[in-house]
Amino acid sequence: MIESRNPKNVHKPLAPYSHQIEASGDIRWLTLSGQLGMDLEGKVPEDSVEQLKMAFENIRINLLEADMDVKNLIKLVFYIVGEMDADRRREVIGEFLGEHLPCTTMVFVAGLAGPQFKVEIDAWACKENT
Repeated sequence: MIESRNPKNVHKPLAPYSHQIEASGDIRWLTLSGQLGMDLEGKVPEDSVEQLKMAFENIRINLLEADMDVKNLIKLVFYIVGEMDADRRREVIGEFLGEHLPCTTMVFVAGLAGPQFKVEIDAWACKENT
């Protein structure tokens, strides 16, 4: 069973996310390495929001490979270098997640694996066995 909760004695989430998700029972777990905003040919958009979109697409592809989808995500950690337009960022995240509210963390960092990378996303997903 997978259950999302926002405890009454903790502040309301500041964005579309859940404070906690509990997974129990007969569940398959999927942990992804940090996904970058890079396409299959190794191209990296200069714009950080475009990198965010590409990182999400890479997460979607990984989920499909494991017979999962966005609704199976339980945790996302965003690593962001430099400035990123907050409104555009929220729009892209909202488009990717829809009504699904996984747990999230956003960290602004000095750098990633190379100077061209502005976004990296760690993702965890789980799915009940059927």
